[in-house]
Amino acid sequence: MRATSTFREGPDGLYDPTAPPKSDLEEKSNRDNFRVPAGQTHVLMDVEGPGVITHMWITFLGPEAHPWAKDGSANHQEMLLRIYWDGSDRPGVEAPVGDFFGGCFGKRSEVISTAVITEGGDSYNCFWHMPFQKSARVEIVNQSEKPISLLYYNIDWIKRDSLPADTPYFYAQYTQAYPLETGKPYTLLETTGKGHYVGTVFSVRTRSPYWFGEGDEMVTIDGEAIPSVWGTGTEDYFLCAWGLERVLTPYFGVPYFDQWGIVGGHTSAYRWHVNDPFVFQESIKVQFETFGWIAPDENPEYRAMSWNPREDDYASVAFWYQTGTPTFAARAPYDRKLPSIERSVVLAYELDYGQKNTLDTDELPRLEYDGRRERKITEKEVQRYPEHFDFPVLYVPGNGLGADALEVPFTVSEKEPLRLLINMGQGPDLGIYEVSVDGVKLGGPMDFYAPKVESREYHFLDFWPDPGTYVLRLDCVGKNHLSSGYGLIIESVRLRERRPRVKEMAHDRDKDWRTTPIYYEGT
Repeated sequence: MRATSTFREGPDGLYDPTAPPKSDLEEKSNRDNFRVPAGQTHVLMDVEGPGVITHMWITFLGPEAHPWAKDGSANHQEMLLRIYWDGSDRPGVEAPVGDFFGGCFGKRSEVISTAVITEGGDSYNCFWHMPFQKSARVEIVNQSEKPISLLYYNIDWIKRDSLPADTPYFYAQYTQAYPLETGKPYTLLETTGKGHYVGTVFSVRTRSPYWFGEGDEMVTIDGEAIPSVWGTGTEDYFLCAWGLERVLTPYFGVPYFDQWGIVGGHTSAYRWHVNDPFVFQESIKVQFETFGWIAPDENPEYRAMSWNPREDDYASVAFWYQTGTPTFAARAPYDRKLPSIERSVVLAYELDYGQKNTLDTDELPRLEYDGRRERKITEKEVQRYPEHFDFPVLYVPGNGLGADALEVPFTVSEKEPLRLLINMGQGPDLGIYEVSVDGVKLGGPMDFYAPKVESREYHFLDFWPDPGTYVLRLDCVGKNHLSSGYGLIIESVRLRERRPRVKEMAHDRDKDWRTTPIYYEGT
């Protein structure tokens, strides 16, 4: 059997769910999608059992502006997938569409695994088997202010004459903690009943420098005093070693990993227990310790060490089967977007450099094609790369060694601990630059060359600046021999907050950043 978005034409020419699929030479036969307005719910499947869902495929437009959605569309983090079994008031599956399919932080990430495949980051496939006795209802709730555009889907299921009375049901539940309380374990699932735990999707946004993942997984079975399953570290649970990096395998993977050890780094990972489930007869509790490396200015003894309680942002989806009704009380909150940790953001494109603004025209929707620029650019321009940057960027073409410099002023309103960084582009015609603030050189040369346009944050300084205005300067000092130019792509200069305990401990408050710049680089 299949529940599908294929077009069915009623007597009035509009969609009629009771009509047969339309199949003729009219173009209307190909209108196999739906638009779901903001705040509304679309039912993908509502059938009677017994039966087993064997596969789900879903796709829709991304959040960026598109010729078919000029104002953009809902982000998959804002779309809530709910599946109800046997007419229950509480969904058995409740998770953002993105997180359920392994694409966390609202970012479209490719996932290639046994249970979930998101090819190219935009075709969402699930192969978990989901049995039901009486009925199954699958729906997506649009919790965005924008519509879901061009929603296509196929849900395959097998209708059965009967299922054993003790057949376990499939469950998946999203939870989050922004941020988690200091030293408290993060709980993915706690439920009573009989069943087996089969998978985890896990995401972390770091609030402190260095490595977050020294904490162990702890799985408590049937109320035991000491967990039967006790791991050796977060990356070990996800079957990696010595940290996490982007990888996709059938049973574990890291779909998204941006930068190591920074304040504000993002990591998402999945682990499927298809061959090694955690089996429980009465109850199960799945948790992670939240310990890791930390910078000296967050340690009472002012030293870096591997076993500190951290305060990072966590989100997860737990996947399990069980008989009876789960007792896990957590529900997916409405607001799932990570809170801002920026104290100040100076967008380069908004400053006056005499640049050409192409945002309000169709002249320049994109400037990169197969790693090459479509035309030579001789003046500063505002450009858009929505797949890499949240905001438009300023492109400086670059005229050669020593000839190019860009100054960006930023203002500090309060003396507090801050992290200074710039969000930059890498690309095929970009140069090598050095950065300074008010004449104080920070870090070494930055080579912005890459075969194709990418984004990267460059972090320089942990300091307690006095209130006032400062000037960050970027000077061209050369280019990679592979680069075709000396250009520069800059999105923003940012001052990022440090955790409150940095201010409370105040180890570095009275240090002069001009004479001795400090940068706590992740280890």
